[in-house]
Amino acid sequence: QVQLVESGGGLVQAGGSLRLSCAASGRSFSNYNMGWFRQAPGKEREFVAVSRRSASSTYYADSVKGRFTISRDNAKNTVYLQMNSLKPEDTAVYYCAADEVQPNYSGSRFTSEYDYWGQGTQVTVSS
Repeated sequence: QVQLVESGGGLVQAGGSLRLSCAASGRSFSNYNMGWFRQAPGKEREFVAVSRRSASSTYYADSVKGRFTISRDNAKNTVYLQMNSLKPEDTAVYYCAADEVQPNYSGSRFTSEYDYWGQGTQVTVSS
């Protein structure tokens, strides 16, 4: 079992920055592709970014590419999402998720793939 705990959400003005953290339990953090998703009111949960078991392998949704950066620290069992140049449309509940995969799996871009989820943290961007 994996427990994920997110932190770092809050209220920020458009153009500002926020850094989300997700701490995972256990000693097998490196066996997971780690993703961030978000869900705005009335919308489906959407993919934001993934950091794969090889930390150099990342992928971003077009809507956040160039503004958000995902990273991971396997020694700390933590994945981060640095969000810069925030826009009101970034407002959502952000979820951390873990996908147990074989090495070099290049997917983990869909909600249905993930095995464990955090509780979510609210990010609100005001104009």
